[in-house]
Amino acid sequence: MSFPHAGHPRPRGPFLVGRGLVRNYGRHRALAGVDVTIHAGEVVAIAGPSGSGKTTLLHVLAGILRPDGGEVVLDGHRIDRLGEAKRSELRRREFGFVFQHGMLVGELTAVENTALPLLLAGADRARATAEARQWLDRLGLAGLEKRLPGELSGGQAQRVAIARALAHRPKVIFADEPTGALDTRTGQATTDALLQAAAATGAAVVIVTHDRDLAARAGRIVEIRDGQVSDRAVVG
Repeated sequence: MSFPHAGHPRPRGPFLVGRGLVRNYGRHRALAGVDVTIHAGEVVAIAGPSGSGKTTLLHVLAGILRPDGGEVVLDGHRIDRLGEAKRSELRRREFGFVFQHGMLVGELTAVENTALPLLLAGADRARATAEARQWLDRLGLAGLEKRLPGELSGGQAQRVAIARALAHRPKVIFADEPTGALDTRTGQATTDALLQAAAATGAAVVIVTHDRDLAARAGRIVEIRDGQVSDRAVVG
């Protein structure tokens, strides 16, 4: 499996930082003063039981949710202060997303789904389509470009989602339970594809998971319980 040339490697210092993050849902405090740092190019797993605040933390770091307290800093710039339109633009430009069920557009083919971020960024259709085809080919999906999501297996659909997430060469891939709907073997192959592709582009990967085997593939685990975190390096 080979990937497009990623250009100059990104520096590996801290560039996505959450400080004192607080997020409330009514009387429930989902995040209670969380500090977390993501370095360029690293793979971080956010692990913990259901309801512990994992997905909330991911959404706050990704600018999907605005924290009720604390700050989120990307490459030296606070993104929690941005309005919704600016945060939406930031997500399209700097971040890629892989969700549990892929969330592909059902009416679009595999190549059209993959090209979508490039088109939204202003690329012409011919270039976006050519780039999308390259990603699909490198992720083992050659010949499936014209299939709709409903015509793909679960693993194939997740690979399309990975191709879509990486097509515009984001700085961070946020993956929320990316293998949760897959069997063990397919999940392992999908994880391999995601991590290899991200490494080829220099993107950091932040994975929310309750799967200990998947978390162990990361370089670092951020453990979250009751809105509080601790992190540790993975040994082995």
